[in-house]
Amino acid sequence: MAELRLTLPLDNAKIPEISAVFEEAAPPSRGSAILLAHGAGFSMDSPFMASVAGGLCRRGFAVLRFNYPYRERAVREKRQRLPDKPEILEHAHSRALRALEERVGDRRILLAGKSLGGRMATHLAAKGESAAALVLLGYPLHPPGKPERIRCEHFPAIAQPALFLQGTRDKLCRLDLLQTALERYAGTATLELIEDADHGFHVRKSSGRSDTEVLVGLLDRIAEWETETFG
Repeated sequence: MAELRLTLPLDNAKIPEISAVFEEAAPPSRGSAILLAHGAGFSMDSPFMASVAGGLCRRGFAVLRFNYPYRERAVREKRQRLPDKPEILEHAHSRALRALEERVGDRRILLAGKSLGGRMATHLAAKGESAAALVLLGYPLHPPGKPERIRCEHFPAIAQPALFLQGTRDKLCRLDLLQTALERYAGTATLELIEDADHGFHVRKSSGRSDTEVLVGLLDRIAEWETETFG
């Protein structure tokens, strides 16, 4: 697997560029490439992100992951920072999408993301960005303990097929509310429940599974769903 480190220029952030990593199996065995966006509390190089990217590459996908500007600053300054405003996040996300398009040519692109990254992927899709499908790992439907602040107003504008992977103990996504929200989703939405998993896809020992087994299951399901959706 080849790994290439990149810098992507920005126009409207407090830093001029962000970091990205492009990985690809040689030769690639799938017609899809994946843009993978991180969650609010960690960067593109977190163990979770690195494991997901590497696992997807081993399953034949080309994958590009990147830092949002606030996380780029946090990594460089070695301090925590709050997420940027949505317009800044979306700009960085779009810039990463352009970089992936430049590298994979006419291959279809799937917008994938963990939590915040998945939410921004849905924003881009709703605004008409070029993507074939969405893969959402722990969609943050509402803040913890605040199910009244639901984040799905843009679902009727998303036409692409989507795979929602949700833990049954996810405190950022009441499943009954998600199921209702998906009734308004314009495209085809597939909801896969990960029994006993929390927002980070951690499971309790009493579940009889390890976090590693859960992650392997997530990656296998993404690969299966891509095949089912596009042949």
